Amino acid sequence: MRLAWKNLCHDWLRFSVTIIGIAFAVILMIFEGSLLSGFFRASARVVSASESDLWIAARGAPSLEYAAPIPERFRDLALGVAGVSRVTRVVTGFTAWLKPNGMSQTVMLVGAEPGIGSAFPLPYLQGESDALMREAVIVDSSNAALLEVTSLPQEIEILQSRAQVVRVVDGFGSFLGNPYIFTSYEDGLKFVGSRNRDPRFLTVSVAAGYDLQTVREQLRARLPEVDVWTRKEFAARSQAYWLGQTGAGGAILLAATLGFIVGLVIVSQTIYATTMENIEEFATLKAMGATRWFIRRVVIMQAIFSGIIGCSVGIGAAFPLIRLAQSAIPWIYTPGWLPLLMLVVGLVMCSLASLVSVRKAIRVEPGRVFRA
Repeated sequence: MRLAWKNLCHDWLRFSVTIIGIAFAVILMIFEGSLLSGFFRASARVVSASESDLWIAARGAPSLEYAAPIPERFRDLALGVAGVSRVTRVVTGFTAWLKPNGMSQTVMLVGAEPGIGSAFPLPYLQGESDALMREAVIVDSSNAALLEVTSLPQEIEILQSRAQVVRVVDGFGSFLGNPYIFTSYEDGLKFVGSRNRDPRFLTVSVAAGYDLQTVREQLRARLPEVDVWTRKEFAARSQAYWLGQTGAGGAILLAATLGFIVGLVIVSQTIYATTMENIEEFATLKAMGATRWFIRRVVIMQAIFSGIIGCSVGIGAAFPLIRLAQSAIPWIYTPGWLPLLMLVVGLVMCSLASLVSVRKAIRVEPGRVFRA
């Protein structure tokens, strides 16, 4: 172990290049992983923010953004099921937001009734938990500049209807390119231009003491024309749709895969080059009687030392870069386990890359050291 470390430190310039190469690979993998994790999280963020146990949607609805209306009478039918304590209506749809400069911006509007959840952004009246402001909307801070929201409250126009922005929230940045706008259910119907009162979704809260799956099966029996999902299932369905069935999700998944491959190639090339530059030292060790196992251990330990330092540098540098990227990509997200995973992956890659180097090191001729 000591010999491996001294061998690396013998040429600080070469060692530094190795560290930079590994660090760059780790930064690339963490960034691509953060893009994938952020996209995965953002695609179900609105659904996950609700506190309802079940979501009722039109048959085959793939996500929150694309669903057909369901008859409003289904709300009363759902309330008639034993164990259902609350049913809230949700309307969604793309609509036109008129900016102060006169230009139009397409937005994804989400309107819901009180009771859907305290984490769900709705324009509640001050001090109230069940009363909503009329003609009021909420935007995410990442979209405020795009929508030209400069002060609160601010008068705006949505689909030729008067409204005002009353609050700005965080954590609901859009991955679609169309900002999310939140409002009450009644105003949502007006702002999306709905000609009737049919909701896009019904969310159901199950009373304490009732089994969730039993209530779900009863709802399915009473409402065979629609799908009934748990909140987690519908969130996962949205994630699967955006990740697997759209070009955007597929592109990010492909980029993450390519990032891992590129990182593996960079690490492999770096470790291999380091070993080959030290090949004369390994020839000297063999001439002095060193065993193959000893040389293997030296090469592997060099790779591990390089991997630990390079991964640490890469992880440390990745966070400032991701924070900088969030100014342009607000939904990018780095879960706490990702850097730890990249540390393990980086060390595994360094170890695997060293296997090719080991073969060269143990096959070098001892007499090479005596050549002129």
